[in-house]
Amino acid sequence: MKYRIGILGGGNISESHLRAAMEIGDIQVSGVCGPNREKVGKLAEAAGVPAFSDERSFFDACPMDLVAIGSPSGLHASQGVEAASRGIHVLVEKPIDVTTRKADQLIEACGAAGVKLGVFFQDRTSSGARDLKALVESEALGRPLLATAHVKWYRDPEYYSGSRWRGTWSLDGGGAIMNQGIHTLDLLIWLLGKPRKVFGFTRTMLHDIETEDTAVAVIEFESGTLATYEAATSAYPGQPRRIYLTGSRG
Repeated sequence: MKYRIGILGGGNISESHLRAAMEIGDIQVSGVCGPNREKVGKLAEAAGVPAFSDERSFFDACPMDLVAIGSPSGLHASQGVEAASRGIHVLVEKPIDVTTRKADQLIEACGAAGVKLGVFFQDRTSSGARDLKALVESEALGRPLLATAHVKWYRDPEYYSGSRWRGTWSLDGGGAIMNQGIHTLDLLIWLLGKPRKVFGFTRTMLHDIETEDTAVAVIEFESGTLATYEAATSAYPGQPRRIYLTGSRG
């Protein structure tokens, strides 16, 4: 059985969604939708499927079992709710949306419709993350005591100025944490459980944007583990992402 998937969003991430979908034998791409006709047209041509610039036409005319949403973050919930109302499973880019209210609306809509809701947190599937998860679960490191995580990246000014939504509260919902650092924050929670207390600072240190480009935090987890966390798009020239974990056995 092949599952039909629609690609919603015509940006760089939708290109990755399309490529991944085309590499999975049980997935059949049925259409691509987004406001940028040129980009969407190229993606649709690569897959040999129709291109749509209007969401309603996309949902009306494109048969799908699930939709992969890669649009600006502030549109995720409304698009996902529309898909759920039509009985379509929803796989959405991080974050679910830019406010907890809108995120809850999408979660509730998918629950009421009886469809699955998933978020693209693909870093959990990397070999390093899976190895670390196995070490934690097997207690090979003992009891987790201290974690250090940092995403010290750099984005040039054109990264923001060339986009209508990056670095805005309305469509990005945040800066270095919400967009770049969210995957590493997800890994911390996946590895260590639910946070109990968080203390931190955010600043716009370098870029001319509404949201933060530099953030630091201290996190206490319910297990008692402590972590420090840094996320930035201001750290020229950029460093690899890292998570360091210390347990009672090393």
